[in-house]
Amino acid sequence: MSMYTSSVPVAIHFLNNLSKILEKGEAFCEARKIEGTVLTSARLAPDMFDLARQVMIACDVAKGCGARLSGTEAPKHEDTETTFEELKARVAKTVAFLETLSADSIDGTEDKEIHIKAGPYELEFSGADFLNKWALPNMYFHITMTYSILRHNGVDVGKMDFLG
Repeated sequence: MSMYTSSVPVAIHFLNNLSKILEKGEAFCEARKIEGTVLTSARLAPDMFDLARQVMIACDVAKGCGARLSGTEAPKHEDTETTFEELKARVAKTVAFLETLSADSIDGTEDKEIHIKAGPYELEFSGADFLNKWALPNMYFHITMTYSILRHNGVDVGKMDFLG
């Protein structure tokens, strides 16, 4: 396994699954004549991010991982998405960016020094630790929260929707 095969194809796979999960949420709202922002603004607890922000963060983590490992600049997003359509477009833009990254630009970055700011914290990782202990777990977490918010609100999603 390489750094590339452990990062970019994995992120693309799970982001594509996220998009399908969002499609199910959108279809649920359409079938029940519910305004979609009712679900995209939903959260499991008062102190957590809503569904839209969960999707934004999952995308940011995935593109940030690819960019940091490859030494490229990640595209900027405005963080204004509120509808299922806008969130799916953000996922698609993130996947499109990841598809531009080559194995040559990421393989061999296991020991690359990665510095990130997370809130008030300045964190430092090796490339391998960044991928395995920060980026992938964060992406999975925020995709899982999106899934959980939809499931909690009655959308028919299951484990295979998450796994693909």
